[in-house]
Amino acid sequence: MSARPEPGRPASRPEDLIPAVSLLLVLAAFLCTPLISGSGLTTFDVYNASQGFAQLGLLALGLGITMIAGEFDLSVVGTYAAGGMIAVQAGQSSPALGVLAAVAAGAAIGAAQGGLIAALRIPSLPVTLATYIALLGLTSAMSGGLSVTYTDTGATLAIDRTVGVVFSLPSLITLAAFAVAALVLGGTRLGREVRAIGGDRRASRVAGVRVGRTLVGLFTVSGTLAALGGALLSYNYASANPDPGLQPLILATVACLVGGVSLAGGRGRPAGLLAGTLAVALLGEIDAVTALPDYYTELLYAALLVVIVAVDAPGLRRGLDRLRASALTSHARDRR
Repeated sequence: MSARPEPGRPASRPEDLIPAVSLLLVLAAFLCTPLISGSGLTTFDVYNASQGFAQLGLLALGLGITMIAGEFDLSVVGTYAAGGMIAVQAGQSSPALGVLAAVAAGAAIGAAQGGLIAALRIPSLPVTLATYIALLGLTSAMSGGLSVTYTDTGATLAIDRTVGVVFSLPSLITLAAFAVAALVLGGTRLGREVRAIGGDRRASRVAGVRVGRTLVGLFTVSGTLAALGGALLSYNYASANPDPGLQPLILATVACLVGGVSLAGGRGRPAGLLAGTLAVALLGEIDAVTALPDYYTELLYAALLVVIVAVDAPGLRRGLDRLRASALTSHARDRR
């Protein structure tokens, strides 16, 4: 799922290197955890990391594709919670029916949001924030404010069963979603249009890009992925929580930024999102294996975000471009 650099754009820019470098550094730290924990890594540790990736991946992918288009879907956590609750309540007798109900609800929520944002040409933040709050209230009303137990133990065991030693059904589904996103956004006109919308919406409209239709599609996909992620998580835990808190949104945002998605829109690829999500999942597993206090991981997340924001800063990028241009000029003079 490697992405080719865009024409005229240097492949060595910092924002292109961040996902790969971040993943390599976190992977190296993961391999060094026996130095702290005093015990060697096992296949279960890798499996546990893949489970963490599955819990976060669909949420990060849905959020990331809206960020590439210059939007921010705050409602993904509400859809995540609602999807899990719908799947548990509708899937007591049939797990597949529960997942289908959750996915349909997530798609409808995303399409409604995207349609409103596109039709009124308003920012996504207030719309998705309102949806997030409304969904948490709705999910709480559905469950009476309490967690709901999923009684189909067979489905829970199937979801949790190892596949290929270190994978599970949710992690394989998540990898498949990233692969499809990479093919669509990396190999079709849609991917170029999404980045163009994030870069300059007015110019995109002038160029003939159907901005409204594309936004509706992106929010529909985002809602679908979030609901699917919530359904799989609820089946895995054999219960649905009406309020998962803000941590899933925070971790998904960190995964997107570590994955090279720009806060300003117009930049980012599914391959980078995959690397960013894997890095965050491995950090969580490092915390579990070493039994370090949670604030160590939080401080590391904060440090990563500071570095990423610095790379995104226009002043720093212009400075790096000037240094690169100066180096090329000096090299040309030396060759004369």
